[in-house]
Order: sequence, then C-alpha cells, then structure tokens
Amino acid sequence: MTKLWMVRHGPTHAKSMVGWSDIPADLSDTAAIARLRDFLPDAPVVSSDLIRATATADALRPEHRLPNDQSLREINFGDWELRTFGDVEAEDPDRIRAYWETPGHIAPPKGESWNAVRKRVDDAIDVHLLGDYKHLIVVAHFGVILTQVQRALGIGAYEAFSHRINNLSVTVIDTSDDNWTAEQINHNP
Repeated sequence: MTKLWMVRHGPTHAKSMVGWSDIPADLSDTAAIARLRDFLPDAPVVSSDLIRATATADALRPEHRLPNDQSLREINFGDWELRTFGDVEAEDPDRIRAYWETPGHIAPPKGESWNAVRKRVDDAIDVHLLGDYKHLIVVAHFGVILTQVQRALGIGAYEAFSHRINNLSVTVIDTSDDNWTAEQINHNP
C-alpha cells in the first residue's frame, strides 16, 4: 500500500511538444516551491531522469532522493518533438488529430503511442516503486501523471487527457488493496 504524491516538474516555457528533450525547468518561483515542499509528506522522492524533473525533485527533497528512473520520462513524441501542434497538423492532420482525440495505438513517427506510455509507466510504478514505501513523491511529467489518473479513475485515455496537470501541481493517488483512487488531481498548494 503506497500513496503516490505525483508532482509535475517546474515550467519549461516551451510552446511546442516537449517529450524526451532535456529542457530545464524554471524554478525561480521560490514561494511556489516552498508551498509545495510544505504540502508534501516527509517521504522519498523519485523522478524522471530528464533535467526538468530532477531539478524539481532536488528543490523539493534533496535529502530523500532515490535514483532517477528513465521509465518515468514524458511521452516520446518522435518526429514531432519540439514542434508545435500547428506545424505537425499542417503536414499530417489526420495522424495528430487521431493521436489526441482517439489515443491508444496511434503513435507519432518514431515515437510512442499512449498505450506504450501507459505500459511503461505502469510497469515502473508496479515493479520498482509500489509496496516499498507508505508515501512516495514522484516528480514527473504531464503524460506520466495522466497515465496514473487514468488508472485510478478507471477511465479511457481521452477522458484522462481532459484533466489539467499544471506545473508544480500535485496529484495524490492511493494504491491501497489494488483499489486505486485519485484523492486529488492537479492540486496547486
């Protein structure tokens, strides 16, 4: 039984699809970081290995850091990486619309489908993280957090995408007895 405190990393200010690119977070809002730190339990912290997540995790609980986990990376957007929706839509309107409107097996060229992201994150959570801790802080990305919201709420991917996950927000998921529940989604302390 583990309670997951899922934190979205600090903002990158990018106006494009940022998945596996290693873009730093803007952590200059020290008041927001302090509020977030005060809200979170005194618990171990694991993060994606991308710098925007590792720097955020280090700002929150540097004394309780677990090794970074590459499986907690954002969606791999492949050939769409660092491109805007409009640019990709101009070249491949059917695929990009299907990717967001009917997420599942559709993937960007050389990228990852929603189902692949969900499997990767579920495996990382189940195999490496659950059961070892009563509380665990997971600093990750929009897509990673939404996979676990989808899981906790028992909803489809499209419904999961309807949830906002702001930078430096917390989503709390209770994994007790294989009956996952989302206690808070996109809470901004």
